[in-house]
Amino acid sequence: MQKIVDNIYNLVWSDVLVYLCLLTGTYFTIRFRLPQLRYLNEMIRLLFSGKASSKGISSFQAFSLAISGRVGTGNIAGVATAIGMGGPGAIFWMWVIAFVGSASAIVEAALGQLYKQEINGEYRGGPAYYIHYGLKNKAFAIIFAVVTIVSTGFLLPSVQSNSIAVAMDTAFGTSGFVTAGILIILMGLIIVGGVKRIGKVSELVVPFMAGIYILMALVIIGINYQEIPSVFSLIFRSAFSLDATFGGIVGAAISWGVKRGIYSNEAGQGTAPHAAAAAEVDHPFKQGLVQGFSVYVDTLFVCTATALMILFTGQYNVQGADGNFIIENLKGIEMGPTFTQMAVSLHFPLLGSSFVAIALAFFAFTTIMAYYYIAETNVNFLFQEQKNSLYIWGLRFLLLVSIFQGCITTASTAWQLGDIGVGLMAWLNMLAILLLHKKVVLLEQDYAMQKSVGQNPRFYNKTYNIPNVPIWEPKK
Repeated sequence: MQKIVDNIYNLVWSDVLVYLCLLTGTYFTIRFRLPQLRYLNEMIRLLFSGKASSKGISSFQAFSLAISGRVGTGNIAGVATAIGMGGPGAIFWMWVIAFVGSASAIVEAALGQLYKQEINGEYRGGPAYYIHYGLKNKAFAIIFAVVTIVSTGFLLPSVQSNSIAVAMDTAFGTSGFVTAGILIILMGLIIVGGVKRIGKVSELVVPFMAGIYILMALVIIGINYQEIPSVFSLIFRSAFSLDATFGGIVGAAISWGVKRGIYSNEAGQGTAPHAAAAAEVDHPFKQGLVQGFSVYVDTLFVCTATALMILFTGQYNVQGADGNFIIENLKGIEMGPTFTQMAVSLHFPLLGSSFVAIALAFFAFTTIMAYYYIAETNVNFLFQEQKNSLYIWGLRFLLLVSIFQGCITTASTAWQLGDIGVGLMAWLNMLAILLLHKKVVLLEQDYAMQKSVGQNPRFYNKTYNIPNVPIWEPKK
């Protein structure tokens, strides 16, 4: 079974996907003339504008829901794994994929908004919807929906729960079975409440947890401020094969930086458009900009904070391609959240390990919530013309089984299966947004034109006659 998993993993995550993600983000960056920078002020302004309605959540709730999906295990355990497999240079490539990936996030989120549908009184959308209604390819849409249900309903939640269990065991000696029981009860209470409850919990928890974590990181960075230049120098030298120690693994730095960057910020992966589609906005491009900003929050703030804590303190190992250690500062320690726990504990011995465990629990728990919402959206897509309550309950059971499985399985297996899920979704979604991006070019031009004459941009499809966008048709 492990050989089968290894072969599937190597097939999905070949270098072709790594460069597809980089080149797609670069193309969108050029095609839309650096939207990550040109619209930065607008991104922040839009974040706090717009209100929820009976059908949709607010822009900030959609941002929080997307951030709860983006900010998770990837920001703590994922960054540690990137350093462990690719050296410090992997962090530079995480930044690169975040910057160019922000353009991909803008495109996919705007498409999610444009092709959203009203189902059972709530807005629903995502890649399956824009593939079906935009590309008019139902078979492709069904494949994406099935892959996404398997990935976000079963493969990816186990990665999050595994990291919670490992961190809790390290900090408090808590059994994986006990952690699983607590997570299952709490998640069960939230997911039966639907998107509105998930959105409200995310809106409250996400800003709080991210703020506290970044504050702790800033304290450690402040203590080590004199080492900032040398650490950044190490990152850049390692990224370009200029460092004697890590020069031989620059390929691994690129590969693991991009892999963990995509896993963490999810740009182009196809998960965030589900949250984007749920928002109540009056122009699809507005939600695209909000989601583009969420990539910055995830990688440039939270991932960088984790990386600096680990590199400042030297609490990491780096493994070469042959399986031997290039650097082994932590003997017998498996890559993952323990690197971060050890880094914080070095400065705060009484607080560090437990603080990271609790922060990781919040991060990963809200990510599982977001995964459930994404999976449910795709179940709705597949069975929208039927009574789907039985399928929804089946999904809920599958998710809770995944949480339990993750808490008692090994970290390496959980991460591999999660990576396969991320990779499959990224392959399908990248192809879809490349084929549909001209619609977003149209939206961006419409938005910029209205802004240039001092208007608050609103989208009216009667001007463009894009088919299959019923939410944007004139109200009769």
